[in-house]
Amino acid sequence: MTCSARCWMPRLAALAIAAISLTGCATVTSEPRIVTVCPPVVEYSRDFQARAADELDLLPDGSAIAEMLSDYAVLRNQAQACLRNS
Repeated sequence: MTCSARCWMPRLAALAIAAISLTGCATVTSEPRIVTVCPPVVEYSRDFQARAADELDLLPDGSAIAEMLSDYAVLRNQAQACLRNS
């Protein structure tokens, strides 16, 4: 017996219905969850900040420590922005 395209239609319809029905059973989405983890930002008292500023003033121009503190300030700003946006 030869099967024409017409005899496959009920099988394809049943397969489509089964596939659609099974997608309703999915409990997780296909989209991955992105979890943002922000680093903690240490709070310094005004007295401590003033003491650090005084010590920074004592360093020679072009000091490596002054450059590192500048980089640290950028990281702190980024961490604070991360906390605000999460």
